Amino acid sequence: MKAVQILGDASSPKITINSSMPKPTTIDSEILIHVHAAGITGDETTWPEVYQTPSRIPGHDISGTIDSFGPAYKGNLKIGQDVFAMIAADRGEGQAEYVVCTAEEIAPKPSSLSHAEAAVLPIPALTAWEAVEDFVKIRPDTRVLVTGASGAVGKQFVQLVKHLTQAHVTALASAQNHDVLRDLGADEVIDYASPHWESSIAPVSFVFDTVGGEVLSKTWETVEEGGTIITIGDPAPAWAFGNEEAPESLKYPSVKYKHFILSPNAKRLADVASMLDKGLLRPLDVRIFPFDQGVAAWDCAKQRGRDSKVVIEF
Repeated sequence: MKAVQILGDASSPKITINSSMPKPTTIDSEILIHVHAAGITGDETTWPEVYQTPSRIPGHDISGTIDSFGPAYKGNLKIGQDVFAMIAADRGEGQAEYVVCTAEEIAPKPSSLSHAEAAVLPIPALTAWEAVEDFVKIRPDTRVLVTGASGAVGKQFVQLVKHLTQAHVTALASAQNHDVLRDLGADEVIDYASPHWESSIAPVSFVFDTVGGEVLSKTWETVEEGGTIITIGDPAPAWAFGNEEAPESLKYPSVKYKHFILSPNAKRLADVASMLDKGLLRPLDVRIFPFDQGVAAWDCAKQRGRDSKVVIEF
């Protein structure tokens, strides 16, 4: 089968394409997907998991059709059904003609979207949903700040937090993206380039940071006493895995903080599909590359400031 591979190591990764990879097989209750399109996460070359898989095939966001089931599968999905999936962070292997998934990773594809459009949504939408619902109780009177708001996760977060909670949303993004974010529901938009932007924001009780680094550090100044900061910044901050405290917590001891890595959730993914088909969520813009241009697709995906998500079609 055709597949993208990451050779080398994290210090010197090399993207290549391979047309003679073995087709995977299912066991137990696993599900084999014939992949039509796979999204690219540009910084996956820095993830240690991809170098620990024998195949070296990256990819966690996919859309395709069900090819077959393992002998123990007893769910409601059907062979030939269109689905999309977020493959768990420790497995991947989605950028190939076929990939093995679990039932918890899969949901029926939004019927209103193409495979290419569907393939870029699972990680951004599920990450945003987890941030909205799993850490604090967000209410209509909650003030929320999201950084990197014009990115794929940020755009989904703005829409979801407004739809699910009606909270007040301040979006941090470059000026050229402000009109789009207002259209998606942001109540306020702040420019990264504004001097001391962190001082201009009325205190918020919840920060969702998608950027990390200096931006994450500055958000501490925006949080009210007892508030919460959640980050998915990559690379993760030094405190992310519980080995040390955030240095900012010395100045802001009442602020709670956490880094998280997304987990698959078939129920939420199905809800995302329903919201997309009802027009309650907007899909992301995509740029499509055929498999034989897979290396160029990765080069494009690594570029900062893109307005679209990159997809490889198989």
